[in-house]
Amino acid sequence: MYAIVEIAGQQFKVSKDLKVFVHRLADKEGDAVSFGKVLLLDDNGTITLGAPAIEGASVEAKVLSHLKGDKVIVFKKKRRKGYKKKNGHRQSLTQIQISGIVLGAKKAAPKKEAAPVDAEVEAPKKKAPKATTEDTQE
Repeated sequence: MYAIVEIAGQQFKVSKDLKVFVHRLADKEGDAVSFGKVLLLDDNGTITLGAPAIEGASVEAKVLSHLKGDKVIVFKKKRRKGYKKKNGHRQSLTQIQISGIVLGAKKAAPKKEAAPVDAEVEAPKKKAPKATTEDTQE
């Protein structure tokens, strides 16, 4: 069983007991969090799609720790101009562990296939001929 859930603006494929690094969350270490924006749910081969999210479904997780990611170096240079800029960045992350996936009480109805378009297309209707001045004088 797995789900695709949106956490802090990013989509993750999660399953039970999976550890995931996400953008920094406001919750404290050890807190239990719930994410309600479940976009797709696979329950042993039964796939449920949300439009845009599945109502009633949620993903439960526990905050393990807050940390910083690896340093990313940003280096800009314009050759023969003497221009060099070096900058670094470390993203603030939160490590969470997925406790479980809660199914919604009511599942979304499976999508129906579109009806096939008839091969016969109606011909455009012909316009009636305009009346001329000779026809109106009679």
